[in-house]
Amino acid sequence: MTDTIPISRILKHALSSELRLDILRLLMKNKKMNMQDISRAVSLSNGALTPHIKKLEAVGLICVEAESGIRGVQKLCSPNKKRILIEFHESDEIADRYTFEIGIGQYSSYDVSPTCGLVTAKSIVGEFDDPRYFAFPERAETALIWFTHGYLEYKIPNPLRINERPTELQLSMELASEAPGFVAHYPSDIHFSINGTDLGYWTSPGEFNDKSGLFTPKWWFPNLGQYGRLKLLSIGASGSYIDGLKISDVKIDDLKIDSLSDLSFRLSAPKTAVNKGGLSLFGKGFGDYSQGIGSTILFEKIR
Repeated sequence: MTDTIPISRILKHALSSELRLDILRLLMKNKKMNMQDISRAVSLSNGALTPHIKKLEAVGLICVEAESGIRGVQKLCSPNKKRILIEFHESDEIADRYTFEIGIGQYSSYDVSPTCGLVTAKSIVGEFDDPRYFAFPERAETALIWFTHGYLEYKIPNPLRINERPTELQLSMELASEAPGFVAHYPSDIHFSINGTDLGYWTSPGEFNDKSGLFTPKWWFPNLGQYGRLKLLSIGASGSYIDGLKISDVKIDDLKIDSLSDLSFRLSAPKTAVNKGGLSLFGKGFGDYSQGIGSTILFEKIR
């Protein structure tokens, strides 16, 4: 369960002070400290430190507990949050874009090789390392998919009208490598294409399980991948980009998308890649973002 706190309150009342940021860094490093130790570390008296501790506690960033010790009752401080997730909600009535979210189990075709598997937020689908289960109906609820080689292909909704021309296509997804067992440093070239046109690739640095994913269920095995990196693929007027870094010269006009176009998006970990590290795709109920594949088509009116 996550707490919802106005971001203005966190930024203005808790994180606007370099001193309070120093206190958070101390607690992240040491896990738990008493007030006296914190006072010495930041060169403040207990009295001067108290208001800063109260502000951090008020927004839920730290916990303060009273504990009996040799010298009486002491206050122990510990960090309460490892990450702050900020979600910006836009109105659905934006005239120049269409936005959808596609479940990661809603692929239209696939070809995968072990190691591979699917899980929902509640259970494993079938058995690990058996591609047959990628065709089972339970895949509709998939929250995590992984494979060593192969691809997943998705149909992107195309709501463009006859008088609308696309100016940019954006796709967001949470990705990581897929290492046999677990290897933190395991680079993988994950490739992207639209309608068979190769857009380029992003090299994932590895598979991540140094901490539990923010939304990863407690039942999931701690020695397996826990979360990925949220990547934004955009194809616009000047080329194709991942998180603003150009990966190819393929432009939105090169894809020749109009109101009648079929949009097939493919994610792949090809055997021909330089870094053959597989692919893990996180969806709702797993990882750090609990989302499917986000799709946005920006457009302009044609006169």
